[in-house]
Amino acid sequence: MLVYDYMPNGSLDSHLFHDTRPNVLDWKTRYQIALGTARGLAYLHEKCRDCIIHCDIKPENILLDTELGPKVADFGLAKLVGRDFSRVLTTMRGTRGYLAPEWISGVAITVKADVYSYGMMLFEFVSGRRNSEQSEDGKVRFFPSWAASQISTAETDVLSLLDPRLDGNADVQELTRICRVACWCVQDDEAHRPSMGQVVQILEGVSDVNLPPIPRSLQVLGDDQEHIIFFTESSSSQSSHQRSNNTSTASSQTKSTTSSTISKRSEEEHQINT
Repeated sequence: MLVYDYMPNGSLDSHLFHDTRPNVLDWKTRYQIALGTARGLAYLHEKCRDCIIHCDIKPENILLDTELGPKVADFGLAKLVGRDFSRVLTTMRGTRGYLAPEWISGVAITVKADVYSYGMMLFEFVSGRRNSEQSEDGKVRFFPSWAASQISTAETDVLSLLDPRLDGNADVQELTRICRVACWCVQDDEAHRPSMGQVVQILEGVSDVNLPPIPRSLQVLGDDQEHIIFFTESSSSQSSHQRSNNTSTASSQTKSTTSSTISKRSEEEHQINT
């Protein structure tokens, strides 16, 4: 059983995504929440007796205390990994939009799955909105793809990525740091992602962070956002739909064959009579 302190400010998502709140989280607060969350994950991954992979890092699972200090919560999907092992094979778990590619491929996972989820969450710290959302023109925008393309060069104005509600009020060096860390965390190859301990050092300013490459998965989504499919029909619905199509196709083919046969017989009878 886990016992938490009372967290009067609820979960991070209620502060980050809802415009109805009178006070928008300022940049300084967001940065401290990002750093505090990274420290919490580093503790779970590197300091506990057994390594703990949370498996469901997202704003809803970051609780905020009276001073808006973060605590990682909801360990219902977590996996324990003995220090003698580096990865664990388990069923896919987590939340769509924060899942690392290795979950989809079905291979054994490591703590780098949490690192990926944390990186996706960092993009939301910057933009102040969900990574994927539908715009007024009906198109789906995927913020990480655009952000990754923008921060791939040193000349980019990172303030253009910032939540417009902040009116540009952010430390440019911190913003650059978080954007680069986010892009490193969501690299397709888990070996290229930093550990959470390294993330903490970067956010604390102890270590520098280089320009990240754009992950191939984000390039694909950025190049063809009009054709992004975020959900599909269930297998049963697809099977039913396919059976319906097959039946319809078969019926059409039968009618066509029958019509062709009748027409051919009529022509032969006409020739005989003639």
